[in-house]
Amino acid sequence: METNYNQLKQQTARLSVISNTLLVVLKLVVGIFTGAVSIVSEAAHSAVDLIAALVAYIAVRKASKPPDSQHAYGHGKIENLSAAFEAVLIVLAALWIVYESINKINNPHIPEYLEYGLIVMAVSVAVNYWVSNKLYYVARLTGSHALEADALHLKADIWTSAGVFIGLVIIKLTGLYWLDPMIAIAVAVIVFKAGFSMTMKSIYELTDVTLPESEEEEIRAIVHQHPEVIAFHKLRTRRSGSFRLIDMHIVLKKDMYLDKAHDVCDEIEITIKAQFAPCDVIIHLEPCDYNDGFGFCPSECGENCKHE
Repeated sequence: METNYNQLKQQTARLSVISNTLLVVLKLVVGIFTGAVSIVSEAAHSAVDLIAALVAYIAVRKASKPPDSQHAYGHGKIENLSAAFEAVLIVLAALWIVYESINKINNPHIPEYLEYGLIVMAVSVAVNYWVSNKLYYVARLTGSHALEADALHLKADIWTSAGVFIGLVIIKLTGLYWLDPMIAIAVAVIVFKAGFSMTMKSIYELTDVTLPESEEEEIRAIVHQHPEVIAFHKLRTRRSGSFRLIDMHIVLKKDMYLDKAHDVCDEIEITIKAQFAPCDVIIHLEPCDYNDGFGFCPSECGENCKHE
C-alpha cells in the first residue's frame, strides 16, 4: 500500500510539472504577442507554480525514501519543508500581482489581439482546474502536504487566470482598461489569504503540533475497543510529511503472558494503521500495578476502568 501511494504521489507531481511547463510557455508567447501585461504577469505566476511543482515532485520522491541511519523516522519532514516553501511562493505571487497591477494603473497600456489572450486564459483555467482537483484527491488520499500545497498553487492560478479573463472581456467590450488591474488586485488578496493559511499550517507541522483532536479521539476509541487494555495514557501524536507518528503507554494485567500482551499491541497497531495509514505506532507496555493511579490489579475490567 505504501509503495503504491509513493508511486501515485510521484506520478501526480510529474503531471503538475508537465502542465505548468506548457502553460508558462503558452502564456508567455501570447502575452508578448498581444502586448498584454496582465498575460505576461500570469506567465510569471505560472512560472512560480512550475517552481512549486518541481519542488513538490522532488519532495515526494525524497520523502518516500525508507528510514536510514541518519533519518530513523524517515524523510517525511521534507514534504513539510516543501509545503512551507510553496506557501511562501504563493504569498510572493500575490505580492507580484499587486505590484504589476499598480504598475499597470500608473502606466496604462492598450493590448491588441485580445481574443488570443481570452483563449489562453480559458485553457489555463480548464487545465489548472483538472490538475488541481487531481492533486487534491491524491493529497487527501495519501496525506501529502507537498501535493496539497501544489494544488493550492494551481487553485490560486485558476482565480488569477479567471480574473485576467474577465478583465480582458471588459476591456474588449467597454474599453475600461483600469478595471483589469483592479480585478487582479482583488484576486491577489484571495491568493495571499490562501498562501498565509498554508504557511501557518506548515509552521505548525514543522514544530510537531499534535494531530487534530478528532483524530486523537478516534485513536482513543480504537484502544478502548480492546477489553484486555485496563487503561492507557501519555498519548503523543504528530505528523512527518504524509506520516502520522503515534505513541502511547497501555496498561495490562501484570500476570498476562508476554506473547498475549504482544498480540494485543499488534491488534491495536493494525487497527490504527488501517484507519490512519500511512502511520507509525509505538506502544509502551506497563503492568497494572506499575501505575500509581491503580494500587490494585483488577481480574476483569469493564468500560468504567478505562481512563487516561
